[in-house]
Amino acid sequence: MFKTRRGFERPGGTISERAGPVRVNDTTFEAEVLRSPHPVVVDFYADWCLPCRATAPVVRDLSARLAGRVKFATVDVDESAVVTRSYGIHSIPTYVFVEGGQERGRTVGPIDSVAFRAILRRLFGAAGTPASGGTPATR
Repeated sequence: MFKTRRGFERPGGTISERAGPVRVNDTTFEAEVLRSPHPVVVDFYADWCLPCRATAPVVRDLSARLAGRVKFATVDVDESAVVTRSYGIHSIPTYVFVEGGQERGRTVGPIDSVAFRAILRRLFGAAGTPASGGTPATR
């Protein structure tokens, strides 16, 4: 069992087997993000941040669609000061795109689904493209 961003427990196997963002902190960041075999989207957020809350459904949806190809990780800036400072995070939400342990890009502020997918395709190529299925409006 693991806790979701909202604190609900749900069953899950390894990170690559479950859909949804994984919550990381100062202690787990290196193992979960920098050493990940997959590209990683790191969502720096805070529970009190309204724009972060507005974008959270987009992050959850893309995390489910890209499970096994792109990992999504969330970092609560109030609980992970070391990582937040080391990445120079001053505004939230900030999305940092990491591949092979290196930052490939970042964007600050809320992002809609279309813009988010375009960034993923540009930075991560085919890995950032959702699998076929659904309606054209949701692909």
